[in-house]
Amino acid sequence: MGAKDIKKPIGGKEKMSKTIKIFIIIIIVLAISCLTIACKGTARSGEGGQVMGRERPPLLQSDDKGNKIFGEISDTVPQQEGHIMIGNVGDFKFDADKIKTVRDDIFNEGFFSIFDIMVYLDDEGKIEMEYHFDESMNTYIIDSLNGMRNWWHISYYDGGWPELNVFRMDHYPYKDKMYISVSETGESQLESYYKAFREEVERREKNGGKIIIPELRISTPGSGFLLFENVEIKSHNLRNDIFKEGNITAIDAIMTLGDEGEIIYDLNWYESIGTAGLVKDYFVEGINDDISIGRCGFVYEEGSFTFAGFQGNHIHIPSDTRLINSPEYLEFFWICI
Repeated sequence: MGAKDIKKPIGGKEKMSKTIKIFIIIIIVLAISCLTIACKGTARSGEGGQVMGRERPPLLQSDDKGNKIFGEISDTVPQQEGHIMIGNVGDFKFDADKIKTVRDDIFNEGFFSIFDIMVYLDDEGKIEMEYHFDESMNTYIIDSLNGMRNWWHISYYDGGWPELNVFRMDHYPYKDKMYISVSETGESQLESYYKAFREEVERREKNGGKIIIPELRISTPGSGFLLFENVEIKSHNLRNDIFKEGNITAIDAIMTLGDEGEIIYDLNWYESIGTAGLVKDYFVEGINDDISIGRCGFVYEEGSFTFAGFQGNHIHIPSDTRLINSPEYLEFFWICI
């Protein structure tokens, strides 16, 4: 965007003084500089500094490759009364401390998923649900709910909004202040989700139980487009408050590349962000020389190419709590909003 021409006043008799002209030039230069910073991020700088409009928390740990993690995990156990809406069945409230998980291979005590809330309501006799665990998809499936079939969910955290998602209901961690709606959906649509889940499990089995991502992509203003193929993702147990050891989340992809010296990363803990009063997650704040600033930073998505973007893969689950099951691709990229 170029600077607009500065026109003389009508009549041409009045002239801007040399001082005013210099002042205008300085303003233009500063504006261009600010736009450049907003679009390209900031240079990597030590262990402190302003990030996204506030001070970073203290440095938690760093390694000899330059990777850093800022901030410690605070109390994250759900404690408040929750609310779930189930189609034309009804709206239900529940006490978070009464929910137990059926996925004790995933969640630590005190933590649970959206599906666990459904199981609790069924156990309490508030709904009638038939369900089973499908190993070919590594998830629980709702066979019927009050005699009706084909159920799916729309869920989001504090400060979020409704969005399409292709994410297993028994993998979706519950948080206080969360919106949850479960409703009937088309059978063909649901089957397309199940197909993607089966393909993930098949891919993992072919790789001997390892999560190896065929395409791991990163786009940054400074480093450009980076493509890593067939990357084996290792668990770093970053969120060992929520998950059992060995589970792998999307943020592990970044940490794995950092281990291998392919990139340098900064992770930052947020208690809240803007209108989202309850966040309590780590975010990828820096990759190589690009550090989030203002309204510019890194977002991500993962899953099957069939549901790329806002068709179901780009959902607002922080990368440190988004469990992955050998997706077809995973991508981190820079945006300004």
